[in-house]
Amino acid sequence: MKIIAWKRDRLEELVELWNKELAVDFPMRKELFIQNSFNDVNVSYEGSYIAVDDQDHVIGFVVAKRWQETIDVKMDPKRGWIQVLLIDSAHRGKGLGTKLLKRAEAQLKGNGVEEMQLGGDPFHYFSGIPDQYKNAQKLAKKHGYTKRVDTYDLINHLDKKYDLPVDNSVVFTILKKEEEVDLILFLERCFPGRWVYETMKYFEMNGDGREFVVVKKKGQIIGFCRINDSHSPFIAQNIYWSPLFEQEVGGIGPLGIDANEQKQGYGLAIVQAAIAYLQERNTETIIIDWTILVDFYKKLDFNPWKIYGVYLKDLK
Repeated sequence: MKIIAWKRDRLEELVELWNKELAVDFPMRKELFIQNSFNDVNVSYEGSYIAVDDQDHVIGFVVAKRWQETIDVKMDPKRGWIQVLLIDSAHRGKGLGTKLLKRAEAQLKGNGVEEMQLGGDPFHYFSGIPDQYKNAQKLAKKHGYTKRVDTYDLINHLDKKYDLPVDNSVVFTILKKEEEVDLILFLERCFPGRWVYETMKYFEMNGDGREFVVVKKKGQIIGFCRINDSHSPFIAQNIYWSPLFEQEVGGIGPLGIDANEQKQGYGLAIVQAAIAYLQERNTETIIIDWTILVDFYKKLDFNPWKIYGVYLKDLK
C-alpha cells in the first residue's frame, strides 16, 4: 500500500469507491465530484491524498480544504476542513484512515489552519458526519474531535399545493439578473460571510437570478430564499442526492430576513413562496439541508430526513 497525491486522473476509481461504500445513502455523480472535490479553489491539493494497494487500485482517500479564495468576504482563514475521508470496507481496521487524517491535518496546520471541521466546507457534501456512520464518529472522537451540535436535512413530498402568500405590506418575487448587486449589498449588510460568498459564486457560475426568491418592502430587498432544481447552473447542496428519487427534486435554503424586519412572519412566508415557485417548476419533492430549525420548517410540512453531527478540533 502507498499514499499518492490528489489527482483528477483517478476520478473514475474515486467515484466508484464512493458509490461502492455510500451510494445507498449518498449516490455520487462524476459531475458533482469534479465540482466539489477538484474544481473548488479551496481544495488543498497538497493536503489531500489517495491510498492505493499493491496493484495500484484506489482503496481510500481524503479531501482537505482551507480558505484560498481571493473574494473578499468574512470567512475564517484559520479554519480547515476534511470534506470526506473514505476507506474501502475491505481495508478498514488497519490504521489507513488514521494515517490519511493525520497527514491532512499536518499539511493544513502547516498552512496556518488552527481549527478543523469535519464537513461543512465550501462546496461541501455533508454538514457533519452522517448519523448512521457510527464508526466515523468513533474515529473522530478518538482523534480529538468534539461534537458541537446535530444538524438536519429535511424533506417535504408535497402532498398538497402551496400558494404564494398574500401580504399587502410586501411583495414576493423571483430575483432579476439586474438585481444582482442589490442582493449582494443586502447580504453584505445583513448576513456577511458564507452566504455572500455562495451568492457571488452563483453569479460567477452563470446564475441569472432564478434561484433566488426575494421579499421586498417599498421596493427594497428585506429578505431572500435560495431555491434549486435540476436546471440550476451548478449542482446545489440541497439537490446533491436527487438520484435517490425518480421524481423532480428541488431544494430550499439558505434564507434570511433583515433583523429589523423579523418577528412579522416574513421568514415562514418566504419559505411558502419558495415552495410555490418550485411547484410551478414541476418539483415533487423538496429538501432543505443543514438546519437546526426543525420545528420552524415543520409548520410547512417538512420532516427530518438525514442527521449529521458537527465535529470540531483545535489544532493550536
